[in-house]
Amino acid sequence: MKRNIVIAVVTAAALVGGGTATALAVAGDDDDPTSVTRTDDDRDGDDDDGAVRAAAPGDVTAAEAVTAALKHTPGTAVSAELDDGSWEVDVLAEGDTWHTVRIAPDSGKVLGAQKDDEDDAAEVRAALKGASVTAEDAAKAAAAKGTVVSVDLDDDGGDKGWEAETRASGGDARDWNVDPKTASVTPDRDDD
Repeated sequence: MKRNIVIAVVTAAALVGGGTATALAVAGDDDDPTSVTRTDDDRDGDDDDGAVRAAAPGDVTAAEAVTAALKHTPGTAVSAELDDGSWEVDVLAEGDTWHTVRIAPDSGKVLGAQKDDEDDAAEVRAALKGASVTAEDAAKAAAAKGTVVSVDLDDDGGDKGWEAETRASGGDARDWNVDPKTASVTPDRDDD
């Protein structure tokens, strides 16, 4: 909650002031100083009026959010979800270390990252064994059905693969299964 407040305050100040903004995204335990990632929007010399823009879903696709997250934190993306005004991408890195990377939905810039304590790395790796379709591929395939708002690896039960949720232009949500070997998209049987 504090992270969202910090981001909202910095965003509002940047928009009102119109100057260069530095966004701090605080994630994880509030007392954990290692869970802060600083992102300076102007360090690349690209001056797009220097402001951290308010989240406007729809500019950055799920596939683009996954790409940006993996560029920041190498590993295997296992989910991406448009949540609380930003993309949240879960990445399984080497050594079974989990990270959550938050991506701005309007610019694709990294808002912050945190190391997570997850213990299901073995299950995820087992579900991905033999798979040729990545989270990015699954998001691209599901985009033919509508705007993808989440893609997630289903590592439970016998139907291992990717699950995607799309929104149609009218706002209707649909759930889809994306085959982990062929990227074929079928309606989720549980979505009836």
